Amino acid sequence: MIDVKKIKEMFPIYKENPQLTYLDSCATSLKPQRVINKMNEYYTHYGVNIHRGVYQLSYKASDEYDIARNKVAKFIRAEFEEVIFTRNASEALNLVALIYGERYLQEGDVVITSELEHHSSVLPWMKLCERKKAELKYIPLDEEGRITVSAFKKILSEKVKVVALTYVSNVMGYITPIEEIIKLAHQHQAIVVVDAAQAVMHLNIDVKKIDADFLAFSGHKMLGPTGIGVLYGKKKMLQKLEPLLYGGDMNEEVNLGSVTVKEIPYRFETGTPAIAEVIGLGEAIDILESIGIETIHEYTMAIKNYALKGLLALEGITVYNPTAETAIISFNIDGVHPHDAATIYDNADIALRAGHHCAQLITKWLNTNGTLRGSFSIYNDYQDADKLIKITREAVLFFRKFAGENNE
Repeated sequence: MIDVKKIKEMFPIYKENPQLTYLDSCATSLKPQRVINKMNEYYTHYGVNIHRGVYQLSYKASDEYDIARNKVAKFIRAEFEEVIFTRNASEALNLVALIYGERYLQEGDVVITSELEHHSSVLPWMKLCERKKAELKYIPLDEEGRITVSAFKKILSEKVKVVALTYVSNVMGYITPIEEIIKLAHQHQAIVVVDAAQAVMHLNIDVKKIDADFLAFSGHKMLGPTGIGVLYGKKKMLQKLEPLLYGGDMNEEVNLGSVTVKEIPYRFETGTPAIAEVIGLGEAIDILESIGIETIHEYTMAIKNYALKGLLALEGITVYNPTAETAIISFNIDGVHPHDAATIYDNADIALRAGHHCAQLITKWLNTNGTLRGSFSIYNDYQDADKLIKITREAVLFFRKFAGENNE
């Protein structure tokens, strides 16, 4: 499905690190040369501000910026006005709590979330519930650690005003039945905020089909640059909300005692934006669409399943998510702290994440202080999977020997 040799040639990091086995794409994806070149093109050829200058270079920068917003909108099946640029998904999710939650959440209201959430999805609502004297409720996870529709129904009530959930868990790799949950939430007049940071690279997201009210993701997890995130919001909702930040380019008219803000999305984007990063994200989307999201998902799942089969055949490790529908494996070497184990992988040039992955609630639910996490992308191949299996086997033997020596 994918010529991985040609794919790897797109990523300059492999030229500098030819032995690298990169298995931390959940944290951030590698960056193609095309994305880097597109950003450099902005800086070297027309690196001026947007929407301000009445000269050709500014028109060029503004056009490229707006073209990128159009690409993002089409990528998630949204409208141009519904795409707000932020620094990252975390800022986007916080923004919803601050511009929507602060206005509409009242004492006694209920916000529903889950223990699968990244901290960026749950903490803004946790703190807002504290301030508003609202209640934060967690969907009981099933025995695998999944969000189910039946469990959601059990805690859904007329008091629920907001549902904040991950689309794909960054630890367990499970896909939330988000469309069904949104439908039920809307029947109770609740809005739904979707953290799609892990979903955007591997699932075809259609915000209209799933009927999300708000949805957030980061550019750096989808071959794009760091420092750029996206908040989607339904047009009818964004039009009713006030900006959180005021300053340059978000206002229409300023008088001594009043200000008129611009239409959406510009009212939520004050000051000089991350112009190069937005343009780079647009180029990343071009790359993803040229390969195909479904192709990416099928390919990465094939590599993941191959690696999973090899890991499950080993003694001395625990895999926490063997049935995950995305290319994430969370596991531990039995009796070994994941940070200690990660040093073995690092010595073998395997970049593997270790810790709680900014999702402490699910690691506590798993009754562990963290996990090792391997996440696969289009630049990984079966050799990477074989290497992961081999080093895991060696790590198990090393720590057994180490433990035996210390017990003598």
